[in-house]
Formats: sequence, C-alpha cells, structure tokens
Amino acid sequence: MELADRAVGFLLSITSLSIFTYYTFWVIILPFVDSDNFIHNYFLPQEYAILIHVCAGVVLLCLLCIFIGFVLLKSKKKKA
Repeated sequence: MELADRAVGFLLSITSLSIFTYYTFWVIILPFVDSDNFIHNYFLPQEYAILIHVCAGVVLLCLLCIFIGFVLLKSKKKKA
C-alpha cells in the first residue's frame, strides 16, 4: 500500500508542477514574446488566464457553502 501511496503522490506532484510551469510561462513570460511567434499557438488567449481562476474560485466557494449547509443541517437534526 505504501508503494501505491508514493506513486499517487508522485503523480500528483508532477501534475501540479507541470500545471504551475505552464501557467507561469503563460502569464509571466509569454506577454514579453512577440505575438507572431509560433509559441503563442500552444497557449490560450491572455483573458482566459484570469477567467479560469475566477470560475474555479466561484465553483469552489459554492461547493464550500453547500458542504457547510449540509453539515449545519445534519448537526441540527442530530440535536433534535
């Protein structure tokens, strides 16, 4: 079981590192590269850099509120 946990942890670390590297290059380095360069074909437009994170934050906040609501409802039923 320990080997499987290490494999999952390694996979999650590699995935997180690759997403971080892609996003960092997309947001910080790409604006300084000429717009007619071929590297721009591999990235979404700059507007999506903010839009993706805002949408993910709204979804996360909604899920958090739903979770807290369920916990409060369960605790209320348990007391009654």
